[in-house]
Amino acid sequence: MKFVFCGTPSFAVPTFEAVLRAGHEPLLVVTQPDRPVGRKQELVAPPVKQAALAHGLPVVQPEKIKTNAEFRAQLEALKPDVILVVAYGRIIPVWMLDLPPHGNINLHGSLLPKYRGAAPIQWAVANGEPITGNTTMRIDEGLDTGNMLLQRELTIAPDMTSEDLFPRLAAMGADLMVETLAGLEAGILLPRKQDHALATHAPILTREDGRMNFSQPAMVLYNRWRGFQPWPGAWTTLDGKKLIVHRLMPHEAGALAGSHAAPGELRVEQGRLFAACGEQTWLELVDVQLEGKRRVAASEFLRGHSLEGVKLGHFPGEP
Repeated sequence: MKFVFCGTPSFAVPTFEAVLRAGHEPLLVVTQPDRPVGRKQELVAPPVKQAALAHGLPVVQPEKIKTNAEFRAQLEALKPDVILVVAYGRIIPVWMLDLPPHGNINLHGSLLPKYRGAAPIQWAVANGEPITGNTTMRIDEGLDTGNMLLQRELTIAPDMTSEDLFPRLAAMGADLMVETLAGLEAGILLPRKQDHALATHAPILTREDGRMNFSQPAMVLYNRWRGFQPWPGAWTTLDGKKLIVHRLMPHEAGALAGSHAAPGELRVEQGRLFAACGEQTWLELVDVQLEGKRRVAASEFLRGHSLEGVKLGHFPGEP
């Protein structure tokens, strides 16, 4: 089929490459504009643009698409059979939804209707889900509410982070999209409506999502740390300074002798650092980084700080 591909980050590249290998005809690649990156704020092309240029394909990078008359005329002139959307990062306008005969087909990194929204992979891990997967769906005017085409499950290992999960879902999703296009072309795919009553949401991540709430059980904090890698991670405050926890490990109630302590209170045992959490559980803080300092193991951090009984989690002036 003749297709237009809309995508931006590295998650979208395997699908793009797989659809090309399957023999479908690319008409145009649409991606977000180059963005400044790093301390020098040098403009860097999105991964999808880099992949498209490597194949010698035309690329456009409109800042807006809803009311972009030039972009609309370009797509209408191309007359694609289908538009593929993978992590593009823009809301698809109605005129674009109605343009191709097979619609706009999206690869979404969850088992819809669960985890609709911008960060489905991260929130699935953060909420301790044992299983996630991919869904291909025909986009409608809602937020990930369109009819589903195919789904495939993937197990989330207990120690897996969202960083580990992204490439696995990207590779699996590429195969699922190729299978979806084959089914559409053959006319054998029957779209299925989502059960909206079962929908959950996966909003875009903010810095505050990484703030550790020690009144929660240790396993909840551990899962959030797994889900929010590499950003916003897991962080708290120590004496008014930000403390990033790069590695941590949960321990059940009673893991420490005399383990009753207020949430956020620190204990030191044999060169290891523990923070009290909800339900009398504990987190071992394995690698930490105090604001303005380098990342170090807890044993090294303790050599410069006396922390027994100190409580984490307050900026100066906070209640």
